[in-house]
Amino acid sequence: MRHTLPIAPQFYVTAPQPCPYLEGRMERKLFTALQGDNADKLNDSLSQQGFRRSQNVLYRPSCAECSACLSARIDVSAFTASRSQRRTMNRNEDLERRATSPWASEEQYELFRTYLDSRHAEGGMADMDVFEFAAMIEETPIRSRVVEYTNRDSNALVGVSLTDVLADGLSMVYSFYAPDCPKRSMGTYMILDHIKIAQEADLPYVYLGYWVPGSQKMGYKSKFSGLEVYIGGKWQKMKDPSTFNADTHPLSTDPIAEQVANIHLPDTRPTT
Repeated sequence: MRHTLPIAPQFYVTAPQPCPYLEGRMERKLFTALQGDNADKLNDSLSQQGFRRSQNVLYRPSCAECSACLSARIDVSAFTASRSQRRTMNRNEDLERRATSPWASEEQYELFRTYLDSRHAEGGMADMDVFEFAAMIEETPIRSRVVEYTNRDSNALVGVSLTDVLADGLSMVYSFYAPDCPKRSMGTYMILDHIKIAQEADLPYVYLGYWVPGSQKMGYKSKFSGLEVYIGGKWQKMKDPSTFNADTHPLSTDPIAEQVANIHLPDTRPTT
């Protein structure tokens, strides 16, 4: 019996836009569509090569004059909670976790709007309406979950994470939380809880998205032990965050054609 092999994914580059992390820099992304019967395999493979998912697209920073954005993940086996992180866990013992299928709700959207208005009022998602929010949550061609955190006494929703389940870990695609509870440190807490979920499921990694050396917005990610960053085509253990510098040299990024040629794609050939 003859089989038709699937066409390899095509990669594209976005138009340059102002970078939200480094003033005066322009941001550009390399991306491909995430679709078809082999979407899970493609997502697994490219996530291991520094890509992130946004709905049905996989992307990775590919700025012409900068390579400061580094994909980050936590090696669960190497993680040990700090004293501060243990206190964060204790402060949130009154919360209950519930993992559901990726369906959006009005309660989620209300929390999302409150979070954006408080933390990212000038960001690229500031104008997102309820329909766009639903698309962000629900348009996923792979195994995804919405992890909700509610107050056990009031049943109020205080945190949400859209999470992908990969072959080698959990990928926290997007998280938001109640901004009026700063003592909870919900951003940190949700990562700590995802580490716990990964440990329970025997998954080795928790993918956190991108980390930029020197960025205050992303500084909390470097406080987790067991952190690894994707540099030069491989994952490297982060021993001391202060030793990493934002690479803004104009020759620090390989040409697009060379980047695409070095991407390893999963084997999607039929087994029979």
